[in-house]
Amino acid sequence: MPRKQRMYLPGVPAHVVQRGNNREACFFHEDDYRFYLSVLGDALKRYDVKLHAYVLMTNHVHLLMTPADEVGISRVMQHLGRMYVLYINRTYRRSGTLWEGRHKASLVNAEEYLLTCYRYIELNPLRAGMVGAPEAYAWSSYRWHGWGRGDPLVTDHDLYLALGECAGDRQRAYRALFVGHLEPESLHAMRESSVHNYPLGNDRFRESIALQLGRSVGCQGPGRPLAKKNHSDPVRQTPVPRKPQ
Repeated sequence: MPRKQRMYLPGVPAHVVQRGNNREACFFHEDDYRFYLSVLGDALKRYDVKLHAYVLMTNHVHLLMTPADEVGISRVMQHLGRMYVLYINRTYRRSGTLWEGRHKASLVNAEEYLLTCYRYIELNPLRAGMVGAPEAYAWSSYRWHGWGRGDPLVTDHDLYLALGECAGDRQRAYRALFVGHLEPESLHAMRESSVHNYPLGNDRFRESIALQLGRSVGCQGPGRPLAKKNHSDPVRQTPVPRKPQ
């Protein structure tokens, strides 16, 4: 089966998802999350990529990033893959793959879906039943967006800045976006686009992306998700390896 093509364009946000192999855990202790974020910060600076929102779940990660060129995001993910897997294998005296193949990615029509993508990413811990409020989860960008708690990794997108004239106004407006659940149609669109590497946006956006890339791009077919299909982002209970003494 041919690989699904990923696509990046300068100045266009991309929603990137990477899962643990067989959906098993890729973070085992708090030090692992800290190391991943440290490496991510180095890679963002090295390859001139801006991070707008993120969440590190037990068995997968979501990153919303805007690159300065066509290769920046790929290089960030390659750097993360090398450094983090090396760290995990050394720390837990293991070998073999950690991630489930290549990461998934979807270009995002900012005007139409950017803040929805923020919500989708930062609500992951609630959907997984891990916390009762997004600010209770330590490994996401919500505490910065909703409460102004410093996060050196995050670069505010213009659409987030447009929520208010000052930081307090923006944070209050942002918290108001989280009062209700994400709409089923939005959830379906986010998941389908990331799974299939489709651009997330309307027909005009997809046509613009195809024109800039010089090739056709996938498009999401009509219809709603099947009622019996489980679209959650599960957190599998996997044995946690112990650090060697």
